[in-house]
Amino acid sequence: MKQTTKFSRIISGAMTWGSWGKKLSKKEMIELMHHSIDCGLTTFDHADIYGSYSTESDFGKAFGDSGIKREDIQLITKCGIQMTRGRDNQINHYQYDKDYIIWSAEQSLKKLKTDYLDFFLMHRPSPLMEPEEMAEAAQQLLQSGKIKQFGVSNFTPSQVAMLETAIPVEGNQVEFSLTHHGPMYDGTFDDCIATKKMAMAWSPLGTFFREDDEQVTRIKEAMGPLMEKYDAEESQLLLAWILKHPAKVYPVIGTTNKKRIALAAKASKIELELQDWFALLVAGQGHDVP
Repeated sequence: MKQTTKFSRIISGAMTWGSWGKKLSKKEMIELMHHSIDCGLTTFDHADIYGSYSTESDFGKAFGDSGIKREDIQLITKCGIQMTRGRDNQINHYQYDKDYIIWSAEQSLKKLKTDYLDFFLMHRPSPLMEPEEMAEAAQQLLQSGKIKQFGVSNFTPSQVAMLETAIPVEGNQVEFSLTHHGPMYDGTFDDCIATKKMAMAWSPLGTFFREDDEQVTRIKEAMGPLMEKYDAEESQLLLAWILKHPAKVYPVIGTTNKKRIALAAKASKIELELQDWFALLVAGQGHDVP
């Protein structure tokens, strides 16, 4: 499975740009887009649900007035989650019939003011997924050029394998960080390496800046000498740890802080030595490797 698009090594996540977070004005969004691109973050990650179905549209309006060329950025978005906020649904659920997937992609294209999506992901697995149905939608979107690549998010390896009975899956975006390492052990990243899928990590800093528990305390202790050794701060080491994994994981960072975006971009230059990587893993897990 060949990746046809060049994505930036660190991806800028737009989830908190709109009403779910910083409520950036159009002017602020334009500035943040330009700043991200200047730092080397040319890929922007969306989902239809962000901002209760409003953030794609806010981003699109800003992008339309930004003067940024479409070919200079990459846009990822997701579909499949039906929420009661922002839509007339009685209950939160998932929807993956052919017509809905195509409609959702076309809505995202309109809102983002673009003719194509670089990557289109099925956001969360549904117990009622039918691979053939999803494949028909994806093939139609791929053949029409409306999407360049088709992938998933938060799918287990067996769910990916089921979908691949009908269509190749080109990427999987999952939760992964030094405080949440499941994808290294549950077959997710093994599958990405074996089939050359693009692995992406949401919440790449994990609970490090949110919790003050034993795990975070251990990681901070292990980081002390490494911050000096690599002339790096904590968030950069957390990203560098992810970037060393052979699945070539692309972290999706959620910050809108310009300084933190610049720091994140520099993390891709940090090459952690083998034993330093394991020192952080051991701190994250709370025990020596077996």
